[in-house]
Amino acid sequence: MSAALFRRTKIIFTLGPSTESEEMLEKMIRGGADIVRLNMAHANHDWTRTVIRRIREVSARVGREVAIMMDIKGPEIRTGDLAAPIELRAGEIFDFTVKPRSDLASGVEVRSVDVNYRNLVNDIKVGDTVLVDNGLLRLEVLAKDDAHIRCRVLIPGPLSSRRHINLPGVKVNLPAFTEKDRADTLVGLSEGIDFVALSFVREGKDVEQLRAFLTGQKSTARIIAKIEDQSAITHLDEIVRACDGLMVARGDLGIECPFEDLPVIQRRAVRTCLAQGRPVIVATHMLESMITQPVPTRAEITDVANAVYEYADCVMLSGETTIGKYPLECLNMLDKISRRIEAEDDLETREQAVFTGDRMKVLHSAVVLANQIPGSKILTFTRHGFMANGLASLRPVRAPIFAVTPHLELLRQLRLLRAVEPLLMPFSAEPDATIESAIALLRRTGRIAPGDKLIIASDIVSQERLIDSVQLRTVI
Repeated sequence: MSAALFRRTKIIFTLGPSTESEEMLEKMIRGGADIVRLNMAHANHDWTRTVIRRIREVSARVGREVAIMMDIKGPEIRTGDLAAPIELRAGEIFDFTVKPRSDLASGVEVRSVDVNYRNLVNDIKVGDTVLVDNGLLRLEVLAKDDAHIRCRVLIPGPLSSRRHINLPGVKVNLPAFTEKDRADTLVGLSEGIDFVALSFVREGKDVEQLRAFLTGQKSTARIIAKIEDQSAITHLDEIVRACDGLMVARGDLGIECPFEDLPVIQRRAVRTCLAQGRPVIVATHMLESMITQPVPTRAEITDVANAVYEYADCVMLSGETTIGKYPLECLNMLDKISRRIEAEDDLETREQAVFTGDRMKVLHSAVVLANQIPGSKILTFTRHGFMANGLASLRPVRAPIFAVTPHLELLRQLRLLRAVEPLLMPFSAEPDATIESAIALLRRTGRIAPGDKLIIASDIVSQERLIDSVQLRTVI
């Protein structure tokens, strides 16, 4: 495998009606998808079990194990049911209600809609902004009592049933991990999911709450923290430290924060992850126009390219592959753009993981060596993912990282990491024998050829003890 042909940026796609068939799943996996996302906001348990087993079966048949990420719904505020959509007018007085009418509305005929979160009246203040339906409707809070929130419509439009509500700058006292999330996660764990994506993470303790649950279930699933509101930005450093990976979820984030701040937030989030050695996903609206069109806009191409330039580990497709007409074309487009931008990569200044501990310093020396030797490739061995994650976080410029592991579950989780190609192989009791077996595997599968320079980050036996080492070998 030529390093020039190796795509370092990983691709996540969301499963839905457009991609859930065996035939399309096989095409997406063969096309280079690394992780399949299940959006539990739109999934029931029977469907979830069925598609997880289908993904595993197709992956085994294709001979390429992909990871499965369960994206749980998290805390959510929505409007209630309406008999028919209503048209809100600019300047109109409108009520959000959490229980039957009270004195606030007496004597005045005011249209209203119920809200599913009863404690909203305690969280919100006069002067706050209420955004409905992805920000298409904007209202300002004028007054409130224990049952109603009275607002003025600033941006008018149609309001229909069960629309999502965003409250920029408002600290909402909803649990980070809801009962629905718990039930959904238990189903995923029983089927062996690899990642749990926690929605609307606001601070580090939200992640720790989910981690405690996973530990109690004896699960090795990794946690992806989704940042989607201003509170998450305020607590970004602690969230990154607490999680196993971060998702910059630009849908709700772009509603909760000023539009012009979104690129700044994305760049800061990616840099924070690089500095702390955490993988990072850039998600939402990457190729939105391709839901209905066969080619992307020029702006979308540039957006994807910027995520690759920023050294994100993954880019993600959502509606493009759930309900879109061109899911495979979207996957191919991300693949093409990523490869092209990576071909332009050089040794420009970038954030890197902080070097703490001797092992990270050894891995750093391996990456420095790889960057200095054109066409070289990195080989490492990992039982828990530390070596592969450490190397990936240091962002080798061109060298692929072949990460050999004896554990299938870890192989799938390594799909998240930039530039890492995981391989499954049992380890020998003798480190040198393990290295030789791995080199033979790489040669058999065409990943290396005689004359290639192979940089090996592993442990070796010295004076009857294991020590970390970096070796440079020429493949023969």
